[in-house]
Amino acid sequence: MIRIHNVETDEIIDREMNADELAQYKKDLAEVARKENEVFAANTAREALLTKLNITVDEATLLLL
Repeated sequence: MIRIHNVETDEIIDREMNADELAQYKKDLAEVARKENEVFAANTAREALLTKLNITVDEATLLLL
């Protein structure tokens, strides 16, 4: 659904997405999922490295300063 709110008249229109809007919405959802997976993978790798080195996040931060 698409919601259009005209702030001048306070009119609200709800309508179904057309084919182009739906395709773009699906692309946007896929992109968000891809970015979330990248962040998750990076965090998992970071945690694995800290565990391997047997140091905490605070200790790693001190090493980088």
